[in-house]
Amino acid sequence: MRAVALGGGHGLHATLTALRRLTDDVTAVVTVADDGGSSGRLRRELGLLPPGDLRKALAALAATDDGGARWAEVFQHRFGGSGALTGHAVGNLLLAGLFEVLGDPVAGLDEAARLLGVSGRVLPMSADPLDIEAEVTGLEPDGAVSRIRGQVAVASTPGQVRRITLHSVVRAEQAGPGDEVTPAVTPPRACREAVEAVLAADAVFLGPGSWFTSVLPHLLVPELHDALVKTAATKIVILNLVPQPGETAGFSPEQHLDVLFQHAPRLGVDAVIADSDSVPTPARLHSAAAALGGRAHLAPIAAAGAVGRHDPDALAGCVRDALDVTGAKEGPSWR
Repeated sequence: MRAVALGGGHGLHATLTALRRLTDDVTAVVTVADDGGSSGRLRRELGLLPPGDLRKALAALAATDDGGARWAEVFQHRFGGSGALTGHAVGNLLLAGLFEVLGDPVAGLDEAARLLGVSGRVLPMSADPLDIEAEVTGLEPDGAVSRIRGQVAVASTPGQVRRITLHSVVRAEQAGPGDEVTPAVTPPRACREAVEAVLAADAVFLGPGSWFTSVLPHLLVPELHDALVKTAATKIVILNLVPQPGETAGFSPEQHLDVLFQHAPRLGVDAVIADSDSVPTPARLHSAAAALGGRAHLAPIAAAGAVGRHDPDALAGCVRDALDVTGAKEGPSWR
């Protein structure tokens, strides 16, 4: 089975960890809008793609033998102390170096994948760093809509996010020392290899993860959006276990689907996977999934003793059940 998972951060890591139990042919398509922490520093200082979410996806798909596991551990190691390297992950620095040396983020990710023994592939959703802009209510006393920009600002806002837009920010070339660099804002461009992977997939997965800053951005890259609409793959949405403070505080499971439809009205969904203990009104979720053309699959998929984390074995089992029900094609790697 050729599986493609779109997202970022810990949510994408959960999907990839589950999918590798079902197939060796997994492609991660990763958001590149992070502007905080180590990724944000490297993005601002070097003008490169933020590597953090890409690093996590590579670690999730790394080989499980001694060599792959050791490299994955090193890749995820974050420097302490109080110097210039404080807070940087080893993998972030390595990816930044590969991007600069090879001059191509896709080639750099493929080289890192070879180092980690990844059998699938990790791709950025765009070869350009992206900026998220959100319409937010609840920040002004008069109830006016505010606009905030940046992944960290959107993810941490105390207001209610209503809608997001996405922009590529390409640095203008400097005319000389001391001249101001003015970013040029353009529509986001999709990574060609990511579009091809979605079109060739047997199954495509959206979520879980930060809904407005990791999941929905993929639907706002025009070429990627069109590929998701056109692909013959089975399309599965995996919902979060708990609402995320700031982004989706107070959201019901079906509200997550409503927001997805608002951002991509032409996107059909074959299945929606949710944790049975996280859905207070199952009938509403079944109705919301049916409105998108799909079917809701509820099962106990939360990890015991880890709030907000999926159990990879249980999630893999639910994915298998959803694929069996929807009649997804079974490729040679299907187990």
